[in-house]
Amino acid sequence: MTESSRRTFLRRTVMSAGLTAAAGVGVAASAGAGEDSGAIPFHGPKQAAILRPPPAQTIVASFDIVAENRAELTQLFQEITDRARFLTNGGAPPSVGITAPPADSGILGPEVPRSDLGVIVGVGSSLFDSRYGLADRKPKKLKPMAMFPNDALDPAQCHGDLSLTLSSKDTDTVLHALRDLARATRGGMQLRWKINGFSSPSRPSGAQRNLMGFKDGIVNPAESEMDRLVWAAGAGEPSWTTGGSYQVIRLIRMLVEFWDRVSITEQENMFGRRRDTGAPLDGAAETDEPRYADDPIGTVIPLTSHIRKANPRTPQTDSSRILRRAVNYDRGIDSNGNLDLGLVFVCYQQDLERQFETVQKRLVDEPLVDYISPFGGGYFFALPGVTGPQDHFGRALLA
Repeated sequence: MTESSRRTFLRRTVMSAGLTAAAGVGVAASAGAGEDSGAIPFHGPKQAAILRPPPAQTIVASFDIVAENRAELTQLFQEITDRARFLTNGGAPPSVGITAPPADSGILGPEVPRSDLGVIVGVGSSLFDSRYGLADRKPKKLKPMAMFPNDALDPAQCHGDLSLTLSSKDTDTVLHALRDLARATRGGMQLRWKINGFSSPSRPSGAQRNLMGFKDGIVNPAESEMDRLVWAAGAGEPSWTTGGSYQVIRLIRMLVEFWDRVSITEQENMFGRRRDTGAPLDGAAETDEPRYADDPIGTVIPLTSHIRKANPRTPQTDSSRILRRAVNYDRGIDSNGNLDLGLVFVCYQQDLERQFETVQKRLVDEPLVDYISPFGGGYFFALPGVTGPQDHFGRALLA
């Protein structure tokens, strides 16, 4: 970070508390008008947006942190918190005078409306290197994202010090939030990679469909199972991690030109589900549980099918289940004129090795690998929630 940009970042951070307070009247005024906005609570012991199925629009971004020291890093997290708190509540941006740059981009109008914006902040293993003296506070299982067979990872679209997941029903809401946060933190962190995603509406009902035409994310842990499958816990985890969760992001291109030439029967055998209903091949509805015990050699649902490999539904594999939060993406065309479509696979779990990596190893060389190409993403630790107005992301980590 240059001396100039560092001074700008520090000056903005010092001012942020006053600006947020100045906007307080606007927050209160807009709250009543937004009662039906679908807003999710910003304050709480956990990041509430993790538990919400993705709405229509999502941005997933990774940043490199360029803060010079622990004090600047703390200021960075305070700034992220202040801006996220304001963006989720809404309100009037402060007046900064006619000669200064405007306090807001204005793409949402003169006031930021209260909305359903969700913000999830995570940290990567690289944050725990020698820069900030945090090595002894690293989450037990956090590490750089592994490369698996059949991956084609692009280093420029992998890893990062910090992950930011923004979601809303409206495209301009997530774009506004990204611009606001990027501008407010420019001297403390810089974008490394980002991708825009979207969730398809239920067609005709139930789970959304991915861009291969199949329903995605049908099976997730029940609320009663979150403590043993999603939230960090266990021997060896630093005490500050309570309320957090390990986040996996995988950017997966789908080779749709080839997929669209495959027969429907072969497609369904690769997934293990009917394309039209989402039902397992031995069932009638998407929520039906496949009866693997009645089909031990895979006559109906092939042993190589995606659903059978990913979740064998045995007592021995029960603890490897994950909370899926995937969205689709469309990045236009590549240099060869092929469609660049795919999945932003996101999941949360208590243990990277026990859950995501175990599932991924079971999926090595499944038939679907001929039609997908994972190219980016990273492992992160989704921080505990912001408990109240005096708290900020990472406070216990940095204390």
